Amino acid sequence: MQSPQPFARAGQSLNGSAFAHRRTRCVLIGALIALASHAATAAPWAVRVRNAAGQPVSDAVVAVEVNGEPRIAGAQAAAQMVQRQRQFQPYVLVIQTGTAVSFPNFDTVRHHVYSFSPTKTFDIKLYAGTPARPEVFDKPGVATLGCNIHDRMSAHIVVVDTPLFAKSDADGWVRMDLPVGQHRLLYWHPRLGSATLRSQPLRVAGDGGSSELTLDLMAD
Repeated sequence: MQSPQPFARAGQSLNGSAFAHRRTRCVLIGALIALASHAATAAPWAVRVRNAAGQPVSDAVVAVEVNGEPRIAGAQAAAQMVQRQRQFQPYVLVIQTGTAVSFPNFDTVRHHVYSFSPTKTFDIKLYAGTPARPEVFDKPGVATLGCNIHDRMSAHIVVVDTPLFAKSDADGWVRMDLPVGQHRLLYWHPRLGSATLRSQPLRVAGDGGSSELTLDLMAD
C-alpha cells in the first residue's frame, strides 16, 4: 500500500496553485474595475482650430496635461521621422517625452540630419539607410530639423509631457476622450513663429463638450 505522504504533498501543491490562480484573477478583476472607472469618468471632448480669418487650420499640435501633471513615456516608446523624396515626413511629428525617434532614409541620396534646438541638439552625419542608434527626446519643447545637404528640407518634432496629443485634421478638428476636471491645454503650429508651446487652462465637464482655438498665424 502506498504511503499517503506523496498525496499530501501533491495536495499542498494544488492548493498553492489554486491560491495563485485566485490571486491573479483578483488582480485582473481589479485592473478591469480601474479601467471601467476611468472610462466612466472620461468624456468625449473636441476642439476646432481656426486662424484669425475663421478658416480651419490643419497640422496644429494639441495636447492635454491631465490635472496639469507631466508624464514621461516608457522606455519602449518609439517613433520615426522618415526621409523620402528629399523631404522629412511627417513635417510635424508629435511625441511624448522620453520617446526614441529613428530617422530612416528611403532616398537614393544620403542625408545629414541635425537639430540645434535646445529641446534636442544632435547631428547625424551623412548616411543612407537607418542609423543604428535612435535619438531619445527627453525634454519637452520643439526641435526643428534640417539637412546639411538639402537646405530646403525641414521639419519639427514637438515633445510633450503627456500621452494625450494629436494634430488637427483638414477641417481643423481634434477629438479626444478626457477625464472630467481641470487640465492644461497645450498647442503649437509652425506658423505661430515661436519654438515654445503655448498653454491655457482647460476644464472638461461631465458631458465633455467642444471648444474653439483661434491662432494668429504668420503668412507662409
